[in-house]
Amino acid sequence: MPIHTLPAQKRIALVAHDGRKKDLIDWAVYNKGTLSQHELYGTGGTGTRISEATGLPVSRFLSGPLGGDQQLGAAIAVAEIDMLVFFWDPLEPQPHDPDVKALLRLAVLHNIPTASNRATADFLITSPLMGQEYGRKVPDLSRRMQEIREDEA
Repeated sequence: MPIHTLPAQKRIALVAHDGRKKDLIDWAVYNKGTLSQHELYGTGGTGTRISEATGLPVSRFLSGPLGGDQQLGAAIAVAEIDMLVFFWDPLEPQPHDPDVKALLRLAVLHNIPTASNRATADFLITSPLMGQEYGRKVPDLSRRMQEIREDEA
């Protein structure tokens, strides 16, 4: 399995559904010191609100329902995002649920650390691996894609 080295300064995507934005913002404010050592990314309003609350720069994609989830997924696919903190709302249906599912699938497929709730985000942000390089194993997707094509034929 190939190794992709995550740098000591991680590129962290911060995303939240409307019902979870306050929780993510509170988490980001609490972890401002650690987050300030990394590059932050966010979708639409979430990125804006985190930047306003923390004073930290947050590069923003579009709003999730307007394509931001897809932009973020593309950034994960080309190794431009190293970690995903996505506080999604499991009790509220979202009009862009297929995009959310695709985003989470890409995060797992490309083996990036992913947190979907505050407890997991706390464990990730306090890991000793946060401030150092990390050799992330990346699956060889070309072989798997060939198997899929053969199964479809």
